[in-house]
Amino acid sequence: MNDQPRRSPWIRLLLVLVPAWLIGSGAAALWYYFHLEKKQAEAVQERFAQNVSVPLLTDDLKKIVEVIGERNSSSEAAGTNLSRTASMIEGLLGPGNTGYVVAKIKGPATWPILQVTIQSKNAAVPAVWVLTSYDSRSGSRGAETNATGLASTLAAAQALASDQPNAPHPLHFLPHINDPESPVLETVTKLSEQIKSHSPPKAILCVEAMGAGESLWLSSHNTAAAPPNLVADIGKVYGTEIIYQEDKSDLSSTLCEMNLPAVRIATRALLSSDEKDDQLPFAPTVAASTGRLVELIRRCAQ
Repeated sequence: MNDQPRRSPWIRLLLVLVPAWLIGSGAAALWYYFHLEKKQAEAVQERFAQNVSVPLLTDDLKKIVEVIGERNSSSEAAGTNLSRTASMIEGLLGPGNTGYVVAKIKGPATWPILQVTIQSKNAAVPAVWVLTSYDSRSGSRGAETNATGLASTLAAAQALASDQPNAPHPLHFLPHINDPESPVLETVTKLSEQIKSHSPPKAILCVEAMGAGESLWLSSHNTAAAPPNLVADIGKVYGTEIIYQEDKSDLSSTLCEMNLPAVRIATRALLSSDEKDDQLPFAPTVAASTGRLVELIRRCAQ
C-alpha cells in the first residue's frame, strides 16, 4: 500500500506554469530593454543634430588656432596640444554632445585615429568616407593646414547626425598628415587598411583648407574620382597642375598611390612650404564652405 500523500493538481499546475512564466517574462523584459535602448540611442542622435553655425565654428576655430596652437609630435608641448585636439574632437562628437560613439583606432604613435560613423539604411551599400587631419606643420598654428578642414568636418558631422543616408558615412580624424617628420605614411597605411577591409568605397573625401572661399575646389590624381556633375552649383573640379604648385603630396594623393579613389576637398590650392599659416580664419567663410561640404556628402550618398 502506498502511504505517500498525493500532490494537489494545483501544485502540479504551478510547477509547469511558474517556470514558463519566468522564461516568458524574462524574454519580454530583455526585448523591452533592447527596444528601449535602441529608441533612446536614436532619440539622442536626433536631439543633438544641428545646422552649421557661425558662432560654433568661430569658437572651434579659436580653440584650435589660438588656444591650442601648434599640434604635432615635433616637441613635448606640440605633442600635448595634439592630445588636447584629440580630446576636443572626442568631446564635441561624443555622447555628451553630438551623440556619436567615438572609436579610437591605434595609430603608429601615441595619438589615435578617431572615427565616428553615420549608419545607412542598407549596410551593404558602399560607404562615403570623409577624412581630415587634426595636426599642424612643425612651428605653425596650422590655420589652413588643417584647423579649417578639422572645424569644417566637425560641423559637418554635427549637421549630418540625424541623417539616414543610403550609404554609410565613416568619418576619420587623423593625427599625422601635415608634419612631414611624423609617421604620415604609416598613418595613411593604417587608414587604407581600414578602407580596404570594407567593400569598395563609393567616395573618399579628404577635407582641408576650407577658409579661402565659399566655393569648393575638388581635385584628384584619379580623374574618375571627382565627377563634375556632383559639384555643378557648389564648386568646381580643378586639375592637379593648379592644386599642386610644388612637388609635394597630400592625403588624397597618397591614398591614390595606394589605389584608392580619393578626392581633395578644399577652397584653395595646397599651401607652399614657406607660406605663413597662423592667421585666425574668417568663420563665416568656413561656415559657407562647410554648408557646401554637407551638401556634397549627401549627394555622394545618393
